[in-house]
Formats: sequence, C-alpha cells, structure tokens
Amino acid sequence: MLRVILLVFVGVLFFGVKASAQKVNTDSLKLISTISNDQLKLGKLQNTVDQKTKSKHDDSVAAQQSADKNATAATRLSNDPQNKQDARQADNAAGSAKSNARKARKANDKLIKVQQEIADLQSKIAKEQGELNVYTSTPNVPVAPIAPTPPPVQPDSTHHQ
Repeated sequence: MLRVILLVFVGVLFFGVKASAQKVNTDSLKLISTISNDQLKLGKLQNTVDQKTKSKHDDSVAAQQSADKNATAATRLSNDPQNKQDARQADNAAGSAKSNARKARKANDKLIKVQQEIADLQSKIAKEQGELNVYTSTPNVPVAPIAPTPPPVQPDSTHHQ
C-alpha cells in the first residue's frame, strides 16, 4: 500500500513538473516571438525617421518662403490698395502660405508621432527582454579559477661528469 501511494505521488510530481516546464517553454517562445515582431516594427519606424525629418524640413522651408511671398504681396497691395492684380496676388500668396503652414505642422506632428512610437517600442522591448531573462537566466555557478601555469624548467647549465 505504501508503495502504491509513493508511486502515485512520484507520478503526479513528475507530470506536474513536465507540464510546468512546457508552460515555461511556451511562455518564453511567445515572448521571443513578440520581441521579434516589435523589433521588426521598430526597424521599420526607424527607417522612416530620415524621410519624415526631410519632409518636415522641406515643408518648413516651403512655408517660410510662402510667408515671405505673402508679406511681399501684402506690402505691394498696401502701396496701391486699388490694384486688382496686386489684390489677387496677395490673396493667392495668403492661401499658399496658409496651406504650406498646415503641411509643415502636419509633417512636424508625424515626426513627433514616429519618435514617440519608437520610444514606446524601445521601452516595450526592454520590458519584454527583462521578462524573457526570467526564463533564460542561468544560476550563477562559481567558476574555479584556473591555476597559473608553472614557469618552464630551466635546464641545468653545469655538467657533472
């Protein structure tokens, strides 16, 4: 009777440990998969930063140039308020300046959004790698120091005959 109870206990313990090990293995595989996907997303986002920065710069320059043209057209119109051609040019320049300023703001917002997504993904990946370290860390086993090699033996220079 005692043997049966002992065998049942060992069997339950064995299957419990096996199920726990499988859970750990699937959890770590899920984390590895998630980290890999997040790193892929991060790489794609980082590849877009240069283009978004260039777009922001180009749109800012265009907005500044439109604003300068608008100021020039407004000055010309103020010198001759009755000139229809100057009024039309000032109106067009104001519309272009407004449109280009909107594009510049949107380009800036897109760049900020990408930078924020990159920062969020980096912190998420760091957190996931910390969780993965729980599964992959090995216990610290002290390593015995390697004994230094003894110096080579010097041959005896005296001959005894």
